[in-house]
Amino acid sequence: MSKKRKKKRALLPFRLNVLFAVVFLLFSALILQLGVVQIINGEEHQAVLEKTTNDIAEISVPRGMIYDSEGKVIVGNEPVYSITYTPPKNGDSADERLELAKQLADIIKMDEKAIEKITEREYKEYWYLLNAEEANGRITAAEKESLDDSEIYNLTLERITEADYKDLMTDDQAKQIIAIKRELDSAQELVPHVIKNENVTEKEYATIAENMEQMAGINVATDWKRYYPNEGSLQGALGSIKTGIPQGEEDYYKSRNYQLNDRIGTSGLEMEYESLLKGDKKRVRYITDNDNNIVSQEVISEGQRGQDLQLSINMDFQKELDKIVREELKGAINKYPGANRYLENAMAVMLNPNTGEIYAASGQHYNREDNKYESADMNTVFTAGAVGSTVKGATLLAGYQEGVVNFNEPILDEPMEIKDTPTKSSWKRMGVITDLQALQMSSNVYMFNVALRIGGEFNYQRGQSVSFDQDAFRILRNYYNQVGLGVETGIDLPSESVGYVGTTGQAGNLLDFSIGQFDTYTTMQLAQYVSTIANGGYRIKPHFVSEIHDPSNEKDKLGPLAETKNPEVLNKITATEDQIERIKKGFKMVFQTQQGTAYNRLSKEAKTYDISGKTGTAQTSVNGTDLENWTLIGYADSETPDIAFAVMVPNLGIVSGGTGQYPITYNIVNRALKYYYEHTAPDDKDKEEAE
Repeated sequence: MSKKRKKKRALLPFRLNVLFAVVFLLFSALILQLGVVQIINGEEHQAVLEKTTNDIAEISVPRGMIYDSEGKVIVGNEPVYSITYTPPKNGDSADERLELAKQLADIIKMDEKAIEKITEREYKEYWYLLNAEEANGRITAAEKESLDDSEIYNLTLERITEADYKDLMTDDQAKQIIAIKRELDSAQELVPHVIKNENVTEKEYATIAENMEQMAGINVATDWKRYYPNEGSLQGALGSIKTGIPQGEEDYYKSRNYQLNDRIGTSGLEMEYESLLKGDKKRVRYITDNDNNIVSQEVISEGQRGQDLQLSINMDFQKELDKIVREELKGAINKYPGANRYLENAMAVMLNPNTGEIYAASGQHYNREDNKYESADMNTVFTAGAVGSTVKGATLLAGYQEGVVNFNEPILDEPMEIKDTPTKSSWKRMGVITDLQALQMSSNVYMFNVALRIGGEFNYQRGQSVSFDQDAFRILRNYYNQVGLGVETGIDLPSESVGYVGTTGQAGNLLDFSIGQFDTYTTMQLAQYVSTIANGGYRIKPHFVSEIHDPSNEKDKLGPLAETKNPEVLNKITATEDQIERIKKGFKMVFQTQQGTAYNRLSKEAKTYDISGKTGTAQTSVNGTDLENWTLIGYADSETPDIAFAVMVPNLGIVSGGTGQYPITYNIVNRALKYYYEHTAPDDKDKEEAE
């Protein structure tokens, strides 16, 4: 054996020993590290393994209810079956939601409204999920390199054409899946989101309940929806709600602790009193592990449903006024269908002139296309028109305050001829009349003279030009504004119209302005105006809500009183008590003397109610056809009024020179006051207690 071979044999045990030593050192290091992990850092690592997340979810509660003045429910909450989806912590993927939507589509059927809401983008997104590889292939590598993920996705959707998804638009099952997925996509993590609560059938409810374990996050529950027991009466003022924060208002609502899928008042009283009606949310604590599985949950607070509103509206009176206005509108159209081919609306407001409490507010609209009559109560605050002679009380009051006309001052009522202006006259020649007679018989000429004098023109000569200060428009508007004409009434609704303000300034415009045929006003403004006269000069906010109540434990019963809505005076007009009383005396003559323009059209019963007020007729036109707007304002009784009214009917056709026209405004007032005094008016004892 050579020396070289002997040397190799001698090296082998040495190398094995080195290998064993290295292995020994490695195992020693491993054992040492395990010791560090288990002994020194064991508790820390165990805590990481056992780490959970504490999340609090806020869940909406039923809204407060709305009651009428007699404590009857007019907007309530009705329990309904509900199918909900609660996303896990950190949500889930689009593919997971798609599979869930497919499962649900085999069990439940979304209503037609949900199907009709499907957008072009939703069709594209659904097609994309079904054909992702093909859709992604429409984006080049260069485009992907230069765009972020969101931009790539939007560009991909842009390149999906209607030809791609047109089959989906006629596929009922696909549309069901898309509608369901929309709801799944809008849900927030750990917060139950309603997928369907309209017309959930017992079969749908039971099938979902039996298969919830196969559909993560899906549950069945009892939810609520709004119900209206009065067939849409006053629906516009009551308002509506919708699920989801309105687009563009996310920051506003989120700053007030709203979630994206909350139900929110979007119009009317539902919107105006949102902060009271929404209630305090239920709060639930969820404990989730590292895999986002819910380990446990705890109800921190059951929450509290919203507070209840009690309105000054008497719902029986409201429905009766709706009936009266609708029947009289129909009667006018049916009696003179040719002349009244543009007649479509009639509005009436009944309120307490001393407090601003609205007893009833009705708007009725004739839908000519469908040949049906519809409730349109919001027309009382949004539909403005020329109101004619009803403003003459405000004009005369302005004249008194400006010192351009005196009590009992005689003025000759005959046609006025101003150069370059059409002849202006009253509806008849009245001769020499006083201020009271001007109201009683509704003289235009008397008001023309008042307006010219306010503008500084005291020397009118027939056929000559007149010189007046353009500031007369501003002065008159200022006085009109004081009584509620041309300004917001302050009604407790999210918005209202103030009407149109004329911009031209010829002499004829000033004369028209003084008799209500230039600027335009709403029925609610007329009601505030006549109330201001009736109560002695205080312009008071009209309002629907009279009281706020905390929720009751008894079904459909008002709970403890939380707040009373007291009358809110916006301003006291600058007229003296004597000047206001003078207008009230003229208003009384309109209704209670034989020469008064309202006297002969009052019913026998109405003549016993001691009414004061003013009539109005304004000339207008539609498509070249001469028409008239009719208005009627007033209050009763004349000395201690407890009800004021305003009625407006635009675009009445002119029949037989006006002599044969259907007396729609008078019929509405006659019938409405008859019902009020027979059914809802306070008796003498109630009046004394109120005073």
